Amino acid sequence: MPHDTPLIATIVAGLGLAFIFGALANRFRIPPLVGYLVAGVLVGPNTPGFVADAGLANELAEIGVILLMFGVGLHFSLKDLLSVRAIAVPGAIVQIGFATALGAGLAWMLGWSMGAGLVFGLALSVASTVVLLRALQERRLIETERGRIAVGWLIVEDLAMVLALVLLPALAGVLGGQPQVDDHASLLSLPTSYGIWGVVGLTLAKVVAFVVVMLVVGRRVIPWILHYVAHTGSRELFRLAVLAIALGVAFGAAKLFGVSLALGAFFAGMIMSESELSHRAAEESLPLRDAFSVLFFVSVGMLFDPFSLMSNGWPILATLAIIVIGKSLAAFVIVIAFRYPLGTALMISASLAQIGEFSFILAELGVGLKLLPEQGRDLILAGAILSILVNPLMFLALDWIKPWLDARAARAAPPEEAKPVGPATQPGQVASVATVAKEDGPPPSTALSGHTILIGYGRVGSLVGAALKQAALPFLVIEDADKTLARLREDGVEIVSGNAANAGVFAAADPRGAKRLILAIPNAFEAGQIVLRARAANPDINVIARAHSDAEVEHLKGLGADTVIMGEREIARGIVEEVLRQKPMPRPDAIEPSPA
Repeated sequence: MPHDTPLIATIVAGLGLAFIFGALANRFRIPPLVGYLVAGVLVGPNTPGFVADAGLANELAEIGVILLMFGVGLHFSLKDLLSVRAIAVPGAIVQIGFATALGAGLAWMLGWSMGAGLVFGLALSVASTVVLLRALQERRLIETERGRIAVGWLIVEDLAMVLALVLLPALAGVLGGQPQVDDHASLLSLPTSYGIWGVVGLTLAKVVAFVVVMLVVGRRVIPWILHYVAHTGSRELFRLAVLAIALGVAFGAAKLFGVSLALGAFFAGMIMSESELSHRAAEESLPLRDAFSVLFFVSVGMLFDPFSLMSNGWPILATLAIIVIGKSLAAFVIVIAFRYPLGTALMISASLAQIGEFSFILAELGVGLKLLPEQGRDLILAGAILSILVNPLMFLALDWIKPWLDARAARAAPPEEAKPVGPATQPGQVASVATVAKEDGPPPSTALSGHTILIGYGRVGSLVGAALKQAALPFLVIEDADKTLARLREDGVEIVSGNAANAGVFAAADPRGAKRLILAIPNAFEAGQIVLRARAANPDINVIARAHSDAEVEHLKGLGADTVIMGEREIARGIVEEVLRQKPMPRPDAIEPSPA
C-alpha cells in the first residue's frame, strides 16, 4: 500500500495541530479559532518543517463552507429570508460600494491601476461565511432578528460576488488586464462575446433558474427522499442521504447554474427545513460541519506569510482599517438609518468586520487576469488573517459595553412591567403573560413567585411544559428560537426571550423566588453554567437536568443539580416496566451492564 498520502497527511496535520493550539487558546481564554489559524501558519509553506498540501486544504475547507451554509439553511426559511430583504438588499449593496471605494482609494495611493483598485476593493467588501456564522452560532443568534439580518446580508453579498466573478473575465481587457481565454471547460464559463450586458443577463437568468428549480422541484423531491430513507430505519443511510443532498445540490448549483457552492448548499438546507425531519438532519451533519470548518481556518493560516507584516507594514494596517473600521462604520450607519435598535446595528457591524473565502477567490482571479499585483493578494491575505483574529475581540467589546447600552435604553424608556392576563402569581394558576427581552434593553423581570423555570422548549421541554400546564403549576420558559417563542405566545405561556446562560436573561426569570429549575436543553456544558448561576442566586432551588451519558450526569451533579435524568436509563426503565408489569422492578442504573 503506498504511503505517499497527501490527503491523509493534510487532514491529520491540520486537525491534530488545530486541536493542540485550539486547546491552548481556550486555556488562556482566547477564541479557539486563533489556535486553528496558528496551526495553519505552522503547516504552511512560509514556515519551516512539514508543509501540507494547500490545494487539498482549500478543497477540504470548501466542504466545511458547504456544510456550514447547509446547516444555516436548515434553521432558516424562505419567509425568514424575505422578512429581512428590505434592509439586507440595500444595506449589503451600499456597504459593498462603500468598502470598494475605500479599497480603490488605497490602491490609488499605492500606485495601482483602476482595475486593481476595483478587484482589491471588492475583495475587502465581502464577509467570511464561516467566521460570521460561527460567531452567530456561538451566541445563539441565528434564529433571532439580528441573526436573520446578518445571514440575509451575507446572502446578498454572496450573490454580488458570484456576479463579480463572472463579470471580471469579461471586463479584464477594459480594466487594463489580460482577458481570460474561454476554453468552455466549465458550465460556469460564459463567452465574452456575449458582451457585458449579455453576461449579466445570463448570470441573473441562471440564478433565477436555480431558485425556481429549488422551489418547484426541490421542495417536493428533497423532503420525499428524506422521508423515504427515514422509513428504511437505517441511520447510516439517513446520514448519507443528508450529506449527499447537501454536497450534491451545492455542486450542481455551481456547475449548472453558476451559483456559489455555499449559496447552493444554503438553499438545499432551506428547502429541507420544511421537512419534519430537518432537526434530525441538522444533528447528523453537525460533527462534519465542525470538523471541516476547522480545516477552513487551517487553510487560511497556510496562506499567511508572517514576514509580510514587516515588508508591508502600513499598507496592511490600512487594509485592516478598511475591513474592521470602514465596513463596520458603513454597516452601522445603514442599520441605524433603517431605524433599527443600537444593539442590532453594533452586532451587524461586528459580524461583517472580517473577510474570507470570496476574498481569496477574487484575489486569485485578479492576479490570474493580470489585474491585481501580487502585493494586493498578500494584503488581502494579511487583512483576512488579522480581521479574523480581531473579530472575536470586537464581539467581546460588544459584550462589555452591552450593560452600558442596557442602562442607557432603560433610562431612555422606562421598562414596561409585566401585567398578567390572569392571576398568574397565585398558586395553581398558569402564567399567561409574555415576558419578552427587548432587542436592546434588559428583559423585564417576571411577577411570578414559587414558580418553575423551564430552560428550553424543544422536544423534551415542550412535553414538560404541557405537563406543567395540565397540572396548573405556575411556570415560565426561557427560549431564544423565534418560531418557538411565537408558538408560546399564542399558547399564553410566559416567556423570557434569550439565552439562559446570559446573566441578565436568567435574572429576569427571578431564580431567587423560583421553586424549581428544569434544564431541558441537551448541552451539558451550557446547562452546567446555568446550574452554578441558579445555585448562587437560590441555594434552595430544586434543579432537574437532562443528560446523554454517565459523564454528563456526574458533571451536572458535581455542579449542584439535584436530579439528572439520562434518556437511555428512562427508556430501559420503561421497557422493564412493560415486561415486568406485575413484578418488582430493579432500577436500570442498579443493573450491572454485561461485558461487551
